[in-house]
Amino acid sequence: MNHKILCSDLDGTLLSTKSDVSPFTISEINRIRPTTKIILVSARMPKSMRYIQKDLGIAHEPIICYNGALVIDGEEDIHSAIIEAETLESLYELTKEHSIKLGLYYKDEWFVEENSERVNKEINNTKTDPVYQKNSETIKDWKNRKVGAHKIMLMGTFETIERIQPKLLSLYSNKLNIYRSNDTLIEVSPKSVSKLSAIELLIKDTHSLNDIIAFGDNYNDAEMLQQVNCGVAMGNARDEVKNIADHTTLCNTQDGVASFLNQHFKI
Repeated sequence: MNHKILCSDLDGTLLSTKSDVSPFTISEINRIRPTTKIILVSARMPKSMRYIQKDLGIAHEPIICYNGALVIDGEEDIHSAIIEAETLESLYELTKEHSIKLGLYYKDEWFVEENSERVNKEINNTKTDPVYQKNSETIKDWKNRKVGAHKIMLMGTFETIERIQPKLLSLYSNKLNIYRSNDTLIEVSPKSVSKLSAIELLIKDTHSLNDIIAFGDNYNDAEMLQQVNCGVAMGNARDEVKNIADHTTLCNTQDGVASFLNQHFKI
């Protein structure tokens, strides 16, 4: 097995802990780097991906952030799709009714209204810090700057997320990608993008999906794993993701990506 490009999700996939890649993963990436382009594909913001790129020795490669809403190559934004202010405002009003907090992301900006256990987890996991500011002030500032959100994180309880998810799908599924990342979180991104669409944008002039092996664990990885030449689900992946993948490897905490590369990827 050999591929010209490797695309990998981070959380629950390439990262063996919540925030770092293991020495085994670094050694396997270093082994295949001479013949294989390594592209990180994540829901994360750019600066919470760049330190991982550096650890892997791939800081020169492009990154796909926010599930494809922002694609960066060096200092250049190759693609940027945002959620406009009008949608942000209506979504904010709806979430207030359900006592759900928002995390608002644009490029390397991350805004939350207050600290919480969930926010602290994000800080520890991504090695980034938010700006504490009222959502209404952030939205007003973004309107004045004519920008919007690359990603919105809805943070609630199991009960509040259960109640709001059907309403979100009913009101916004025509313009937003909405997926449950766990029992208390919903991630929202522009409808026009996905991890797969961002990959296709990056490779359109040089390669095809047949040149790619990809790794992932969650719903937002499913399309990518299904369409590339070789899609590999993690042992900890959701069953729906395992069902559409070509292979299943060990869990991320067991260095599943590195283990699969070590066993199957020859150069």
